Amino acid sequence: MAAARIQPVILAGGSGSRLWPASRAMYPKQLLPLTSSRSMLQETVGRLAGAGELSDGVIVVCNETHRFLVAQHLQDIDIHGDILLEPQGRNTAPAIALAALQALQSNDEAPLLLVLPADHVIANRDAFHAAIGEAATAAAKGNLVTFGIVPQGAHTGYGYIEVGAGGNGATPVKAFVEKPDLATAEQFVSGGRHFWNSGMFVFRADVYLDELGKHAPEMLAACRAAMDKAKPDLDFTRPDAATFAACPADSIDYAVMEKTHKAMMVPLDAGWSDVGSWAALYDISAKDDAGNATSGDTVLEGCRNSLVSSESRLVAAVGVDDLVVVETKDSVLVAHKDKCQDVKAVVDHLKAEGREEPSLHRQVYRPWGSYDSLENANGFQVKRLIVNPGAVLSLQLHHRRTEHWVVVRGVATITLGDEEFELHQNESTYVPLETKHRIANFGTEPVHIIEVQCGDYLGEDDIVRFEDQYGREGTNT
Repeated sequence: MAAARIQPVILAGGSGSRLWPASRAMYPKQLLPLTSSRSMLQETVGRLAGAGELSDGVIVVCNETHRFLVAQHLQDIDIHGDILLEPQGRNTAPAIALAALQALQSNDEAPLLLVLPADHVIANRDAFHAAIGEAATAAAKGNLVTFGIVPQGAHTGYGYIEVGAGGNGATPVKAFVEKPDLATAEQFVSGGRHFWNSGMFVFRADVYLDELGKHAPEMLAACRAAMDKAKPDLDFTRPDAATFAACPADSIDYAVMEKTHKAMMVPLDAGWSDVGSWAALYDISAKDDAGNATSGDTVLEGCRNSLVSSESRLVAAVGVDDLVVVETKDSVLVAHKDKCQDVKAVVDHLKAEGREEPSLHRQVYRPWGSYDSLENANGFQVKRLIVNPGAVLSLQLHHRRTEHWVVVRGVATITLGDEEFELHQNESTYVPLETKHRIANFGTEPVHIIEVQCGDYLGEDDIVRFEDQYGREGTNT
C-alpha cells in the first residue's frame, strides 16, 4: 500500500508578547524576519521542501486579524495555502481539529498531518526531515507522534516528555511533565529519558479526531458543527463563529496527548528553538568576538554578551554586559538577559493602561499595503501610506476628519466624489468631510502618499465603507 501523503498544518496564531516591542498582537513574531530575510512563517513552510511525500499546499490556521498578512507571506514564496480563520482563540486542540476536518474534506483517504507552530527555528533541515520520516512511519500505524527535543541543558522554561527504554526511533510516551524547577530539570537531563516538549506532531487526521472524541467529545462536536457550517470568504475558509463559540479551550497536550494510549515520541536533535524570548533569540544569533549579537544601525564599545537591535535609528551602547536593547519606531526595551521572560509583565502593564503599543506598531499593515503614523497631535495627524501594486483601498468617507494627500512616489488613481483622476509625484488633492473617496494603484510599483488628517476625532473607526475588494464592506475598522 502506498504511503499516505503528508499534509502540513501550520499553527499561526499567538502574539509572541515576550518578544515585544518587535512582536505585537497585530503583527506577531511568526510574521517577523527574526532569523533571516524571510518571516518565521515563511521559514517554517520553506524547510518542508524535501521532507517526503507532501501535499501540494499547506493548511494554515490563523485568526481574522492576520489573514491578509498570512496570505501575502505565502504568496511571496509561491506557496498555496488553505487558510482557516479560527473564529476565537481556543488553544491548539480545537485549531488542529479544524485543520484535520478540512484535510479529510480535501483528500480521498485520511492524510498524515504534520502539525507545526509557525514560530520555531530548526537549524538542521536534514535531521528534521529524517525525524519526520520516522514519525510518519509510526503515525501511519495509528499512533499520535510528537517530537521530543534532545535537551541542550537543564531548561526550566519547557515542558518535558518522559519515555521508556527504547532505541532512537519512535518510543512510547510514559508521561508529559510540566515545566520543572532547576533541580528537577537537572535530574531529567542527566537521566536521559526526558526530552523538551516541542509542540510538533504527526498523526493521521482520522486517528486524532477519534482520540479527541474519546477524551474531549464536546470539543470535537463543536469543531464538527463549525466546519459543517463553514463558508468560503475570498481565499479563506471561515468556520461558523456562533457554533465554534461553544468549543472548550484546551491544548492538544491536555486534551489528548496526556490521556491517549497511542502517544509516541521521536527524538529530534536539529538545532531547535521556539524563540520564546529575546534571550532565546540571542542564543541562536551570530555573535562577534565579544559575544554580542546585533542587527540594524548599532555601535557598541566595550560591551559583552549583549543583544542590540535597531529598527529605525542609530543605537549606541557603551560598557554594558548581558543586556538586551531593542529599538522600534515607537518603543525601546532595555532588559537584562536573565529577565527576558518578564517582558510579558511589561506588556500586561501597558495593556492595563489601555495603551496601543502592545497591539500596534507605528507601521500598521492593511490588505492594500501599510501606513506609518509620522506625527500625531491635537487636531491633526500625518501618515505615510504605501499602496501595493494592484491594490485598491475601499470606497469610503469620514464624518469627522478631512484629508490632504500628496503623492511622493508613483502614480495614484483617485476617486473623489463623482470624479476619477490620476495624481503623479508632487501632486496633491483634498478630501472634504463626508465625501466618498478611494485610492488605487494600477501600476507595477508601490505608491507612496503623505496623508495629513485634520479634525476633532482621528480614530481609525471613523470610516464608512461602501465598496471593498477585501470583504470589509459595512465595517469601520
